Amino acid sequence: MENFDDIRPYFDTEIPAAMHRIADDPHFPLLAQYVYPGQDIETVRNLMRQFTNVSDFQHEVMRCVNEQVIARSTTGFTFDGIDRLDPEKRYLFVSNHRDIMLDACLLQYALWQCGHETSEITFGANLMSTPLVVDIGKANKMFRVERGGTPREFYRSSMHLSEYIRYCITDKHQSVWIAQRNGRTKDGNDRTDQGIIKMFGMSRHKEPVEALAELNIVPVSISYEWESCDLLKARELYLSRDKKYVKQPGEDLNSILTGIMQPKGSVHLSFCQPITYDELYTRFASANNGVHLSTAEGEGACGSEYHRAVAHLIDNRIINAYRITPNNYIAYDLLHENSTYSVHYTQKQQQAFLEHIKKVDSLGIADINALRQLLLGIYANPLINKQTSI
Repeated sequence: MENFDDIRPYFDTEIPAAMHRIADDPHFPLLAQYVYPGQDIETVRNLMRQFTNVSDFQHEVMRCVNEQVIARSTTGFTFDGIDRLDPEKRYLFVSNHRDIMLDACLLQYALWQCGHETSEITFGANLMSTPLVVDIGKANKMFRVERGGTPREFYRSSMHLSEYIRYCITDKHQSVWIAQRNGRTKDGNDRTDQGIIKMFGMSRHKEPVEALAELNIVPVSISYEWESCDLLKARELYLSRDKKYVKQPGEDLNSILTGIMQPKGSVHLSFCQPITYDELYTRFASANNGVHLSTAEGEGACGSEYHRAVAHLIDNRIINAYRITPNNYIAYDLLHENSTYSVHYTQKQQQAFLEHIKKVDSLGIADINALRQLLLGIYANPLINKQTSI
């Protein structure tokens, strides 16, 4: 386990010190006010200092966080498919990624509600910006994921991540949540990066089918009625059309807070059918044109095609599990200037959506029409992709 000290979450023995640091942080009163509204700050500080293990912190604090988010920024959170999971098995949850924090947090809440062990959570190193965020994250089973660097550094960090994920599931007996790609989906097109699939298998590269089968991959699909940070995403899409988008200091934190506070309407999460060994083997054989090869030869000969096929399999699961809302239908009709799906929404719902997209006027972008089209695409693309998914 010491091989992973640079990225792992906190052990139970590290929780008491972390709780004291969190309680003493100058930003703590703001957090406490949101999680425990109306409570005296010193009472909440003393509560925090009493936690001595990860489980208590998750069940008492993170549970309250999720309940506050659901109560104050959604019209309801629902989930399905959890009956597909064996409570005694551990899984690699591969999820579409719409919100920096909530996608994973709401999954944990669903697992907790149904008596399942919560999972560990990947957490980008770029988000670990302050000691407070690090302490809360690592106490909440989050582990560090390095991004960028030279090709050699990227390879090493990918191998390290692959080894840790496999260790979690097979030895530590902990499930893991990871996004299907690096960074949130900005345009509503959820696509699994085949590089993620390759990374999964790096720690057992000579057995490409078994390497993935051993991880018990479960695609997870999350749908927001009102897309998290939709205006910020549309702005980023617009500004990145002609050049690489460079985030400003504090932008990630702003996205986290916006995602938590912004009204999201109904939110639905689906645990999709787990990926089976037979499905993986079929795609491996197809990548080899049906020719039996040794596992070592197979990885070299068909690696990219195999990874692409597995990514496509995960995509189909996620897309077909979308919960399509009136906003998706309205956006499609507005984008195509027709009323194809008018039966799926009311005039009142359409008016509310039109009022929402008027907010692009406040973003300081000259080409409002282009920005509006991008925002409509964020909502229309899930519907379009579900129509065409096979």
